Amino acid sequence: MFSGLVDSVGTIDRVAETEAGREFRVRCGWDDLANGESIAVNGACLTVREHGAGWFTVAAVSTTRDRTTLGGWREGRQVNLERALRVGDRLGGHMVLGHVDGVALVQRVDQQGDARLVDLALPAGVAELMVPHGSLTVDGVSLTVNALPGPDAVQISLIEYTLRHTTLGALRQGDEVHVEADVIGKYVQRLMASERAQLI
Repeated sequence: MFSGLVDSVGTIDRVAETEAGREFRVRCGWDDLANGESIAVNGACLTVREHGAGWFTVAAVSTTRDRTTLGGWREGRQVNLERALRVGDRLGGHMVLGHVDGVALVQRVDQQGDARLVDLALPAGVAELMVPHGSLTVDGVSLTVNALPGPDAVQISLIEYTLRHTTLGALRQGDEVHVEADVIGKYVQRLMASERAQLI
């Protein structure tokens, strides 16, 4: 489990097709990683396969590539990184599983005073889980829903700190991002669906 508070930004310096899937070597600032630990890479929970001082490798199988943008990642791409939470860690963002729900399209980026507003077109099944001032993970970053500008859209407001410490400061119209809806909303939706089915 993660909090959506990005630890650092890493850079992909090698991409290879392996028996384990599409493998990425990521440069990072950590030298205390362990094989088998989980790291959220742009919000996708991946397993460390190998590591060394300042780098680690992860691999994405076909099911992961089908619901993310990982299939198109190339050398030089910067990615948001977060290590899994430990018992006793502060939960400053919200509960993030690292299970990407789908890919959203950046429709608009607009600077309004000290806030950068970003409108996202959401993939099927995600929009109904959005509530004003609720939580949403975008490329691994825990964010607050600023507005719901349309039936399948959400608006987020990026603060200066987020722009400087994550990859979201580089977002432009037409970009694709990973989105993960709040897990609590998913469970409520599932429970309500079961309840409605019993009433029919």
